Amino acid sequence: MIKALQLILSLSILVVLHEGGHFFFSKLFKVKVEKFFMFFDAWGVKLFSTKSKWFTKLFPKAAKSETEYGIGWLPFGGYVKIAGMIDESMDKEQMKQTPQPWEFRTKPAWQRLLIMIGGVLVNLLLAFFIYSMIKYYYGDSYIRPQDMTYGLKFNEDGKNAGFQDGDIIIRTDDKDVKTFTVALMRDIANAETVTVLRGGKETVLTMPEGLSLLKMAEAEPPFVDYLLPFKVDSVLSGTPAEKIGMKKGDVVTSFNGVPIASYNDFTYQILRLQDAVTEDATAADSLRLRTVQLVINNSDTVNAVLTSEFKIGIINAIPDYEVTERKYGFFESFPAGVKYGWNTLANYVDDLKYIFTKEGSRSVGGFVTMGKIFPDTWNWYSFWNLTALFSIILAFMNILPIPALDGGHVLFLLYEIIFRRQPSDKFLERAEMVGLFILLALLIYANGNDILRLFGI
Repeated sequence: MIKALQLILSLSILVVLHEGGHFFFSKLFKVKVEKFFMFFDAWGVKLFSTKSKWFTKLFPKAAKSETEYGIGWLPFGGYVKIAGMIDESMDKEQMKQTPQPWEFRTKPAWQRLLIMIGGVLVNLLLAFFIYSMIKYYYGDSYIRPQDMTYGLKFNEDGKNAGFQDGDIIIRTDDKDVKTFTVALMRDIANAETVTVLRGGKETVLTMPEGLSLLKMAEAEPPFVDYLLPFKVDSVLSGTPAEKIGMKKGDVVTSFNGVPIASYNDFTYQILRLQDAVTEDATAADSLRLRTVQLVINNSDTVNAVLTSEFKIGIINAIPDYEVTERKYGFFESFPAGVKYGWNTLANYVDDLKYIFTKEGSRSVGGFVTMGKIFPDTWNWYSFWNLTALFSIILAFMNILPIPALDGGHVLFLLYEIIFRRQPSDKFLERAEMVGLFILLALLIYANGNDILRLFGI
């Protein structure tokens, strides 16, 4: 429920402000806006309208307003209905009437262009503003590569690429690494060379061709992660660890005969057991999988039965790395936020190439996927970060030259500006229908993937 509420609030903010961008420029150029709706009022069904009888009785001035403000029942976005424009409302009757000075179609092309890019512009500015305020309020907190005493942990693919456990990545091509984040995998996938600190000396690795960010991000164990030495910090009461006599400072050195060199190795072995549990597994099957043989401190061999959640009941010691803090003044935060937002946009555009691969097309998701990104508990830092990200995605997707999207209208307006003639209304109507069909197909495909994943398909 908390995930869903965060998603609904985030999308509501983005939709209202996006449509507000179109609304602002329409009003600026004295174009009549007939409707301003959050969500779609398909087949005329409205959850709320300022033109409803009960509302106009309470607020008589609302009846005189040229714009109807409301909330539709279909939560797939929102829209403004601009007079004299062929849009998703497909109001053909209005277009047959004599053009009026307050209609979209009678305005100069440059004004119509600004009206159409207004939503995208607002989404970009909103993302930059949110990122700036995050920088101002929270600042930056990170661990510098040189402070990662134990270095990083790599899976088999990472080792095949030339990395070794304990390596510290300090440079991808000529780009210095500020800290270890998920974005580092993108830099590795795009880099020709990666420079690491190995044994205190710089080593340059040549990356193999065909590294895929998508495969790196989905890999289990991860392509790269913090290397966490195994060292018990505390043992929880009443757990399997307490029953077999584990204590602070202990180290597991073998798990079912597999050598354990780090806490990463230990968690991966447990993950393998969890993955081995099938839907038709019996209680006996579960007990067999949860009964494991451990070697403690390279000397004591013991058998332990993990809990039904495959937990042993220890808290591992976390490396005490120095954390670098960076605070931003109010005016300092804006260039930092804009830079971060622009890099986020560039990375998103770069990642789109994976959509055209088999694995990438399967990873496309709809509202369920978006909702899962939010944390289980309400976290304003995560909420605003994700809202800014969605704002950037919304801006980019809307500017794509697909009819029915802002980018489609912009494309036709640029055609008009260059060739000094407008496409016919008939052409625009057909293009709008094609665009709506494409968008509906994409919507069904993305949310269909979500449904299939829910059923494990």
